[in-house]
Amino acid sequence: MTDEMMSLRTLVEKAPDADILREMIAFAAERLMELEVGALTGAPYGEKDPGRLAQRNGYRNRAWETRAGTVDLSIPKLRKGSYFPGFLEPRRMAEKALTAVIQEAYIQGISTRSVDDLVKAMGMSGISKSQVSRLCEEIDGRVKTFLERPIEGDWPYLWIDATYVKVRQNGRIVSVAVIIAVGVNADGRREILGMDIGPSEAETFWTAFLRKLARRGLRGVKLVISDAHEGIKAAVSKVFNAAWQRCRVHFMRNALAHAGKSGRRVVSAFIATAFAQDDATTASQQWRKVADQLRPNLPKLAAFMDEAETDVLAYMTFPAAHRTKLHSTNPIERLNGEIKRRTEVVGIFPNEEAITRLLGAILLEQNDEWAVQRTRYMTLETIASLSHDPIVSLPAAAA
Repeated sequence: MTDEMMSLRTLVEKAPDADILREMIAFAAERLMELEVGALTGAPYGEKDPGRLAQRNGYRNRAWETRAGTVDLSIPKLRKGSYFPGFLEPRRMAEKALTAVIQEAYIQGISTRSVDDLVKAMGMSGISKSQVSRLCEEIDGRVKTFLERPIEGDWPYLWIDATYVKVRQNGRIVSVAVIIAVGVNADGRREILGMDIGPSEAETFWTAFLRKLARRGLRGVKLVISDAHEGIKAAVSKVFNAAWQRCRVHFMRNALAHAGKSGRRVVSAFIATAFAQDDATTASQQWRKVADQLRPNLPKLAAFMDEAETDVLAYMTFPAAHRTKLHSTNPIERLNGEIKRRTEVVGIFPNEEAITRLLGAILLEQNDEWAVQRTRYMTLETIASLSHDPIVSLPAAAA
């Protein structure tokens, strides 16, 4: 099964656009036929087995007419008995397969216009944007259920960030903010908790988003990690009784802008000594020491450090085992990178509903991948002390 999934992924990534839909249908049909013939013969292809019930006897070719064009099938033949693929008999099975393929193509980032070009290249009259949208409506229900699901239990850590995409509004092309929240629960598992779309990262937008998460059940938040957007910081203080961690990567980028090109390496090394400390107290002491050393020559940088100290070092008060994942928004930045990669093919979305459909499906796909990972994002032993749940918080010996 793993080899088959790798082959399918390779096909999607490497095949020319004009062949994607047809090749995916052919790939799925071939796998189905191999499974059915294997059940009839009692043994896989090419395998010697005394329990084999029948021998293969070559193939017969058949053209399978679908809305994606003509798919050439090689149907296995048997020396004893006969075989005919079950999926060819009812026409509706082909229609369902095509619908699923177009949905998957859309989720992979192929725009509706590209789907139209694909179908035309296969010798058909084309497929309208409205038809593609109707075929993709089935995705909407799954995405809505995912984005509006209840949030249960404690979530000590919350990462929030925004990315921007282009959409048509009232005849104009504008950029809108897509904000995403990722959390880690008291079991050390990571999940995507929500997504929303707004005109900008205003404080009111962030506040409404966080309150929506709270209404769905988000609780037990101890630390919120984000960049230094004032709207986020104000919204966090309004909605949660939690500490706020300013992304260390963003801070360093801003700090080095005050150092000049020649002094950036030295300044970076100086500030890094504070991050290398073992606890919050020594980190704060080293931070102030570095700021005082820089003050005579770089007073603006020293003042910048004075102002940012509490927010940049907030993660130091949490378990040492978690700190490498708490000091920046890197976990959610990687997710944003995947979103950008997929949405670049679309370019300009026709409406906000299309953004929700595609990005929601991408987030659902990523969340499912995290759910089946065998290892926790943070170990249960190190995160148990942060939970309000008395059962989770019990020492290992008592549990």
